[in-house]
Amino acid sequence: MNKLLAWLLLLVLTIAGSGLIQEHRVDSQTETTIEQAVNFQQHFDDLGINGSIVIYDLARDSYYQHNPSRNNTAFLPASTYKIPNSLIALETRVIKDDVAILTWDGIERDLEQWNQDLNLRLAFKYSAVWFYQVLARRISHQRMQNFVDRIQYGNQNIGATENLDNFWLSGELRITPQEQIAFLRRLYQNDLPFSQRNLDLVKDIAIAEQTPDYVLRGKTGATSEIGWYVGYLEQNDNVYFFATNIDLGAEQDLAARLKVTRLCLQDLGLL
Repeated sequence: MNKLLAWLLLLVLTIAGSGLIQEHRVDSQTETTIEQAVNFQQHFDDLGINGSIVIYDLARDSYYQHNPSRNNTAFLPASTYKIPNSLIALETRVIKDDVAILTWDGIERDLEQWNQDLNLRLAFKYSAVWFYQVLARRISHQRMQNFVDRIQYGNQNIGATENLDNFWLSGELRITPQEQIAFLRRLYQNDLPFSQRNLDLVKDIAIAEQTPDYVLRGKTGATSEIGWYVGYLEQNDNVYFFATNIDLGAEQDLAARLKVTRLCLQDLGLL
């Protein structure tokens, strides 16, 4: 009997480590967070990518995830930082709204969509680095650091003044997928130190897809090593927050960020 119990215990621990069974955690007497049993591994294998995803179901206060250890590992936010950068730029009035134009500097860049005058809405859509670098310089290092501290974004380290226009791309700022979820929840719930007008505006420009059945908001990001897709889905009178993080090894991996996210959401009966 002792050998049987030992074998069963070993089996449970092995499955839990793989992410198929997650811990049932009680955070307080009134709030229970459940990490649901789920297996997204096949989607990552089919697409030939290595990474993680975490999905948070607001109504059920439940997490679904693949590769939990990576979901607690900090990475450069890359262009996912365009979400807080947009909020800070609007709040500090370095740009007045989503249609105010910044003039292109005439420097040819790799993406043709960047080589033109842009407004905030288009710059977010095209993920135009130069546009957000201009905004960061106008915000100033002190104000940027103050807001990053106030919103408790990642490790809150934007580095020295000379790194003001690239700290989210190659600096010291780091954020975990779980921290991305926490930030997005605060954005959705209007629990960030920005005016309601600016919160609503950024939520609007973040809409990636809208149908009669759902609204999907999101932002991609990439460095030379990792790729992000973060956002949230409003469907069936509920909200599902997601953060996908993968290693980038080939050009097709950029598209895989979105594809693996959609496949995992579809596993939950969404989209």
